[in-house]
Amino acid sequence: MYVIVGLGNPGPRYANTRHNVGFMTIDTLAEKKQIQVTKSEHQGLTGTFRVGGERVMLVKPQTYMNESGKCVGELVRFYKVDLDHLIVIYDDIDLDPGHLRIRKKGGAGTHNGMRSVVGALGSGDFPRIRIGVGAQPPQWDLADYVLENLSGDTQKTIMDAVGQAAKAAEMVVTDGIDLTMNRMNRH
Repeated sequence: MYVIVGLGNPGPRYANTRHNVGFMTIDTLAEKKQIQVTKSEHQGLTGTFRVGGERVMLVKPQTYMNESGKCVGELVRFYKVDLDHLIVIYDDIDLDPGHLRIRKKGGAGTHNGMRSVVGALGSGDFPRIRIGVGAQPPQWDLADYVLENLSGDTQKTIMDAVGQAAKAAEMVVTDGIDLTMNRMNRH
């Protein structure tokens, strides 16, 4: 079984913000697979589908970003998911808007949601897909920047990246992380 987690914050206030690109990616995959991500379990919303012979669970933690590890840790332990079958998708201010970076494993960096996930799992040995949202302007507070509603060209650029991230997540399941990194990190 694979578990694909999109990090974000629940509720309409946050739906269209930079910090919710993980949720947006899960929504894109769910729409493509014609499933609902509405089952409430382990402090998250889940939905499952099959690709090839693999069962895939989509997850949107409902704990708010900074506590994402509570949901992810509970699900990984309950379903006994190998960490190389966990894929976490989240926003990255260190990447230009619209750029993707896919990695086999790594640390949490400065992202509080990822710090929570890595802390709950006791390891960073799982694939991740980072979606670039760009750095905040010097006069902006970071929280205000990542929680700002997207619009205009920025929204289009980031939504295109969300579509590519959904494609990459599915590719990790079907083709493996190495091939996915080789194909998708160039874009």
